[in-house]
Amino acid sequence: MGRLYLTAVIVDRKNGGKYAKLYKEKGLEVTFMTMGTGTAGSDILNYLGLEGTEKTVIFAVQEEEGWLSLKKALRQKLHIDAPGGGIAFAVPLSSIGGKKALRFLLTKDEYQKEEESALKGTEHELIIIIADRGYMELVMDAAREAGAYGGTVLPAKGTGMEHAEKFMGVSLAAEKEIFFIVTKTEQKNPIMKAVMEKAGPDSPAKAILFSLPVTDTAGLRLIED
Repeated sequence: MGRLYLTAVIVDRKNGGKYAKLYKEKGLEVTFMTMGTGTAGSDILNYLGLEGTEKTVIFAVQEEEGWLSLKKALRQKLHIDAPGGGIAFAVPLSSIGGKKALRFLLTKDEYQKEEESALKGTEHELIIIIADRGYMELVMDAAREAGAYGGTVLPAKGTGMEHAEKFMGVSLAAEKEIFFIVTKTEQKNPIMKAVMEKAGPDSPAKAILFSLPVTDTAGLRLIED
């Protein structure tokens, strides 16, 4: 128990099903799947043993022990390190927007958080918001009113929604939208608070959100100035 991570697995689309099945076997009831397109050149694809550019991306929030267990299974059962296997990585979370979001993401009653820690000197954070599909304007209006400049939205499908409903106390839609918003560190809390109040679990959007530390950026200076 302790530190939480956002984990991601990126694999060829045809293999997405067996990776999602492994997640469920490892007790990850709530995950988020979306489609992507790889951009590697044909020579790189051939070198890595990859057959195409269509990808499945699987996101989940896990405790450190869960991530280590999943990584071991990805290597031993699905041979992710072999040519054409895919890529998996984990990023530490810096905050989560409320107890409901925490219980939803972990689908458990109790969690012991380790002592608060943060990367030193980071000037930006990435806020990730997961909401029922169809409420993009509600979510982004709340974020903009609190100082967000904009964001990027991806369609996704949630799995394990039935298991998670008991922790949220409401019915949850499987069709989701994932929002990525990069913001200055001092603006993170006001933006997260505004989204929680106007588009959070008690609203029609039923949004949950968390943030990741960003160590460097490019392209934001003109917007911020």
